[in-house]
Amino acid sequence: MYGAAGHVTFLGAGPGDPGLLTLRAVEALAQADVLVADPQVHDVVRPHARAGVDTPLRAAADDPAETSATSAVAADLVMAAARSGRRVVRAVLGDPGLDADAAAEMLGCAAAGITFEVVPGIATAVGVPAYAGVPLRDAHGIDVRFVDARTADARCWTEVGASDATVVLSTTLDAVTAAAAELVSAGRKPDTPLTVTLAGTTTRQRTWSATLGSLAQTLKQAKVLPAPDGGQSVIAVVGERSAPAQRDQLAWFESKPLFGWNVLVPRTREQAASLSDQLRSYGAVPAEVPTIAVEPPRTPQQMERAVKGLVTGRYEWIAFTSVNAVKAVREKFEEYGLDARAFAGIKVAAVGDQTAAALVDFGVKPDLVPSGEQSAAGLLEDWPPYDPVFDPIDRVFLPRADIATETLVAGLIELGWEVDDVTAYRTVRASPPPAETREMIKGGGFDAVLFTSSSTVRNLVGIAGKPHNVTVIACIGPATAKTAEEHGLRVDVLAPEPSVHKLAEALSEFGARRRAAAVEAGEPVKRPSEKRPARRRARS
Repeated sequence: MYGAAGHVTFLGAGPGDPGLLTLRAVEALAQADVLVADPQVHDVVRPHARAGVDTPLRAAADDPAETSATSAVAADLVMAAARSGRRVVRAVLGDPGLDADAAAEMLGCAAAGITFEVVPGIATAVGVPAYAGVPLRDAHGIDVRFVDARTADARCWTEVGASDATVVLSTTLDAVTAAAAELVSAGRKPDTPLTVTLAGTTTRQRTWSATLGSLAQTLKQAKVLPAPDGGQSVIAVVGERSAPAQRDQLAWFESKPLFGWNVLVPRTREQAASLSDQLRSYGAVPAEVPTIAVEPPRTPQQMERAVKGLVTGRYEWIAFTSVNAVKAVREKFEEYGLDARAFAGIKVAAVGDQTAAALVDFGVKPDLVPSGEQSAAGLLEDWPPYDPVFDPIDRVFLPRADIATETLVAGLIELGWEVDDVTAYRTVRASPPPAETREMIKGGGFDAVLFTSSSTVRNLVGIAGKPHNVTVIACIGPATAKTAEEHGLRVDVLAPEPSVHKLAEALSEFGARRRAAAVEAGEPVKRPSEKRPARRRARS
């Protein structure tokens, strides 16, 4: 427990990639009563704070009159919250030890007798070059100088200009050419290589290689400058470590196969969680758009009888074919005041890893998950036939959707089991997504869309319109591909087997081939949405 004056944690949120938060940072965020975060990192840290956390700076930053004074506003908010006895997390971009404003706020806490701690983060000036494939030191131990071009004085420029140290410049896009000119004036050779990285460690990252003397021309040819948003922060690395030849080998982040691709995943956030994580590992930016909504069955009595039968020993097995089925049974359990202990003595089957994970979260470890294909057919491959000697009960409880196929029911009956096929939930077409998302779908803002069933094709077109002809269409199997083609879409990617993860992998391989072809042809690597062909016909 902390004193009546509360406690403040100064927390480094890193340079932008949410995955770079430290374990201690996540722990501190989960304990916060108040979260005061720099606007640039609010979305990085907010998901790790509890639901009821107070975020006063967010409201202040939304007011243009307050935005220019964010630091002063933050300091006042931190002090007020701490004095009221609350636990405050003050999250800053990069590392608080390199943030002059954070240092001033720490001194304010010390003067007021407010206890505080510091949770270091990955400094922007270190993390961004690492993501750009630009090592700052090598075996020869070259010195590294960190310079904030916005506050550097004449003496600073003279010192770094006269040295051969690697210089890491923090500046803005519209001021980086002036900083390069300062270094040349201070003695650096115009042919000294440098890299400039914008939006470092995020999927919007872009890096340009040039020399001090050619930087202005390079940015102009790339149509980067002049730019209306030239006030964006950049990190420039000056010295032999930033040589383009070295970046060709070390640019691991921007060379990911789907780097920066906006990929539409027409599933709910819960269903798409692991798929979206996989897409992010390929460099993509997934956007989940549900095409179906789940509602209770119109007549709940059948489900109620089945759950009561589960408790009274009517069943030998219960088979879950979706995360939604787990959710439906769990909600019915909670309605009756039951928990996972009601599954004692009953064998539990799950159609795949995601469904199994939902069961584990419920407190139930499944006895059977397909060893091969994660589908009803795969489940039947491993399901044991009914044996009257070893199976005291011959009945299976199958809670599922109203539109589910009969594959599993027929297969279980063939294996000798009696099946209570119960509608646990209904699937209906979801509401249309926001207008901005619909425009992205129809206007070519998405680089790819993953269709995981024929119904996702029909429902997406029904609620949002047909994807633009520039969008890469990826389908989980032949039936889904046929439905896509019937809707006038050309299928670019087909999963080698009916698995959402194999589908994402196939899209990644498609992106890798596309990137390699552009590099081999000496062309800039562009996302599909950056190329707008005049017309695209459906494949016959």
